[in-house]
Parts: sequence; C-alpha cells; structure tokens
Amino acid sequence: MLRLATLAGVEPLLAVRQFAAFGLSHCMVIAVLVVVAAALVAVGRQYRGTLIERWLSRSLALVFAGFLIPAELYWLLPAHGEIKYSLPLQLCDLAAMAAVWALWSYSSTAFALTYFWGLTLTSQAFASPELTGPDFPSLQFLSFFGMHSLVLWTAIYLTWGVGMRPDWRSYRIAVLGTISWGSMMFVVNQLAGTNYGFLNTKPVVRSLLDVLGPWPWYLLSELVVGAAAWALITWPWVRQRTPAHL
Repeated sequence: MLRLATLAGVEPLLAVRQFAAFGLSHCMVIAVLVVVAAALVAVGRQYRGTLIERWLSRSLALVFAGFLIPAELYWLLPAHGEIKYSLPLQLCDLAAMAAVWALWSYSSTAFALTYFWGLTLTSQAFASPELTGPDFPSLQFLSFFGMHSLVLWTAIYLTWGVGMRPDWRSYRIAVLGTISWGSMMFVVNQLAGTNYGFLNTKPVVRSLLDVLGPWPWYLLSELVVGAAAWALITWPWVRQRTPAHL
C-alpha cells in the first residue's frame, strides 16, 4: 500500500527522519514480524481444535480490523487528495481485508487469498518497501508496516498454527482472483492515471520487478513466475494429504 501524503504540521512532530530501507527501524520491524509470527504459531498449535482457538482467531480478527479500518479511512480523508495513492485498491489492501475475514470465518476463499497473496506478494514490502516518507513513528510508517504485518501474521497463524491448508482449489482461486483484479485495475489505471498494482509502471524503489523485463513484459513474467511459485507452495501440502502407493 503506497501512501505518500504528509500531514502538514503533524508529521514533523512525529518524525523528522526519512525512512531508509534496512535502517534501524526497518530491521526492528522485521524482528517484530518474526517474533510475533513465532508466538502466534505456538499459541495456535497449543489450542488447535479447541473452543479457545476459535475465540483467539476471532479476537485477532477484531484487533486487526480495529487497526485496518481506521487506517484505510484515514487515507480516504479529503486532506489526502489524490486518488492515485488513497484508494484501498492495492493487492495488499485486499489481502488485509481477506485476512480479517479469514480469521473471523475460516472461509476457504479468504484463506486462499491471504495465504498466496500474503506469503509471496505482501512479504515483498519487507524486502523492498515502497515507502519514501518519514520514519518511525510516523502514521505513514505505522500504517504501511502494520497492515503488511497483519496479513503475514494471519497467513502464518492460520497455516502453521490453526492448521488450515491450501489445495489446488485454493490455487485456482488465487490465480483467477489475481487475474480478475489485474484486469480491472489496468482499466482503472488507464482511466484515472493511477498505478495500482504497479501495472502501468514499476515501483520507484528497486524490487523483483526490475529483473522481469520492461513494461509490459514484466506483467507476463510476473504472472508466470507467480503462478509457478504458488504451485510450489501448494504442492507440499497436497502431497502430505495424498496417501503413498505401495
């Protein structure tokens, strides 16, 4: 989720430094991500299959929604102006919404989108963050890493903690859902002059897209690589459920 707006008179009080990739704050975010993920897996396994597990999942859904909804509404305020940054149309925005619903309902569709988008796409925000604003504790910094973290935490918690598993149906949901989203966003970008999903041009910071060729070929490369990667993170789970033939 790219948020470049700055609150006049407020942001300077919250943070005077500019965010730097792999600086102290970035490394601390990654450390918190790993520690919390490990804790969620441990707790999820401890209470797997019990009433406490369902209560815990729904509590997490409420906590994440309590962060996500104000964050999304904040960026929709008229003060932030340009729709090129403010609308919740990035895949990470949709992944965060899917994550909250997956926690609350255990929906297989919501879990599929959270698992595939979270582990392979949202995770890129930690490797090459598209964040050019002020550093911690700015609202931009907290909303960016907070939302991306909650998607990854949900994917990890539901998979390795609760025990939900992707299958080839999940894979098809993710692939078709992504293609549908990309088709719609390309039209929106063309009409509104936006760049949601980086479908019309690459991010301003270095990313994996830089090795996938120029526009529009990197879009095809991204689809092929993504589909292959998703197949690879589906196959081990399906194989575990397939009985070996003697």
